[in-house]
Amino acid sequence: MYQNVIFDLDGTLLNTLEDLKDSTNYALAQHSYPTRTLEEVRCFVGNGIRKLIDRAVPEGTSVEKTDKVFATFREYYATHSRVKTSMYEGMEQVMDALKEQNISMAIVSNKADDAVKDLAKYYFAKYIDVAIGEREGISRKPAPDSVYEAMRLLGATKENTVYVGDSDGDRGDSEVDIQTAANAGIPCISVTWGFRSEELLVSLKPEYLIHKPEEILSVVTGK
Repeated sequence: MYQNVIFDLDGTLLNTLEDLKDSTNYALAQHSYPTRTLEEVRCFVGNGIRKLIDRAVPEGTSVEKTDKVFATFREYYATHSRVKTSMYEGMEQVMDALKEQNISMAIVSNKADDAVKDLAKYYFAKYIDVAIGEREGISRKPAPDSVYEAMRLLGATKENTVYVGDSDGDRGDSEVDIQTAANAGIPCISVTWGFRSEELLVSLKPEYLIHKPEEILSVVTGK
């Protein structure tokens, strides 16, 4: 059915939540702000790391002070993004199977571009040639720009491409991955093992809703 698969990263391919929490709390503590729980950080992610820090600092924190926390976070996370992070169980086997069937794969994330490329190279070097994160000159999800860039680099068309993600957005923001796919004009496979609840994802009525990584194969191949 599809020849190209574009993956979200956090909560889809990798469980990055613990490292995101630890890096967020390191930055907060360095500036004498209260730290956050894992569940709070789970609710804060999905719209880029700047938005994560905007949500993590105490309400009413000035932009100038938030900028300093963000700078500390970026510096710390750059060297601590692979401490507790791990690939979701079964994902490596799925990517092996996709590769065997000559299905091209890419990663598109709202995480900083340097971190996305580092994680893609470390965990997915034999599968992923195209990895795009948040950077200047390209609008972050749910804008379709990064997906279009990935499709261009893959030589993909809308008709033969599917997007895979976990995120619904939060606090009134767009349904990030589902809306990203819709804005790009391609279907979305929503996964329930990520950072959002199945109940919420069901309410958003995605084209596909799956519970295990191996289900990606049946959607992509139609078998």
